[in-house]
Amino acid sequence: MTATSLLATVAALLAPGKGILAADESLPTIGKRFTALGITSTEETRRTYRELLFTTPGLGEFISGVILFDETIHQDIATVPVPVALNRQGMVPGIKVDLGTTPLAAFPGEKITQGLDGLRERLATYRELGARFAKWRAVLAIADGRPTRTCLEANADVLARYAALCQEAGLVPIVEPELLMEGKHTLARCEEVMQETLQTVFAALAAHRVLLEGMLLKTGMVLSGKECPQPADVATVAAATLRCLHRAVPAAVPGIVFLSGGQSEVAATERLNAICQAGGQPWTLSFSFGRALQDAALKTWSGSPVNLAAAQAALLHRARCNHLAVQGLYSAGSEGTAQGRASQRLQAEPYTPGPSRK
Repeated sequence: MTATSLLATVAALLAPGKGILAADESLPTIGKRFTALGITSTEETRRTYRELLFTTPGLGEFISGVILFDETIHQDIATVPVPVALNRQGMVPGIKVDLGTTPLAAFPGEKITQGLDGLRERLATYRELGARFAKWRAVLAIADGRPTRTCLEANADVLARYAALCQEAGLVPIVEPELLMEGKHTLARCEEVMQETLQTVFAALAAHRVLLEGMLLKTGMVLSGKECPQPADVATVAAATLRCLHRAVPAAVPGIVFLSGGQSEVAATERLNAICQAGGQPWTLSFSFGRALQDAALKTWSGSPVNLAAAQAALLHRARCNHLAVQGLYSAGSEGTAQGRASQRLQAEPYTPGPSRK
């Protein structure tokens, strides 16, 4: 596979004003979210929910790509395969390929991500199914003495090996080293750890000859821990995040997509907007949100077909708000404006679910 095809996929994912919808929740994760709302988690209810997301009229105006879970990429909606349905909306299909985390032996409290065994063959299958990019997540906790150098280097090496295999298969790798928000750490401590993490990851990517122009970085914002008694304001978060990225991310990387990482929907959008308002960065800055895009839609739907249009309006609203944020144009007033436009769009183009082939 030539570098040209990788660059074309990167360009599509970084289309101006658009971001990525992360709909790749594992079965246990989506099961917990469904249970909290009284929804039974079955293959069919999960398919129905994701059909709601992917068929939202106008979503492709704000979303460039969708990260799928293994179950979802094999499913059909409205009698067509999910990747085909996404392409019809102008969204690039992607796939989560890691197999979750496991404890890192001899390092209590630290984890390593699994899934390299058989990855080359799985990537080939996913490409045949229509995927054009992939994602792998490493999970790092901040605490006294953690993350250790061993943990950083082990996860960086795995991320680099995954990225190299993706590019060999013609898939754009999204490289995601996530620092968890849990804990009492300060913003300064988060910035220190994030800088070291990113520098370690890019050293490993270079060692494995990963084409930086043919990948995307997915990372969190520099944030204090959830239990920190002195949380930073929006402007301070933006300044620290950009300072860290300039120190650690090569300019050859075409784009950085931020994860929401447990932030509320509005907080994630506000901080994204502040970061993007600065302008003049060597990379395209955007988002790859999961719960910060889906949460209101899932709660609105709550498993009932009568709530479908309202749930799609909630998703379109959040997508439009983040569309404004990546342009630095979001404000508190955007919430009402985006909500009104989303409702108008859904009234003009209502979606009627079709039968599944399964």
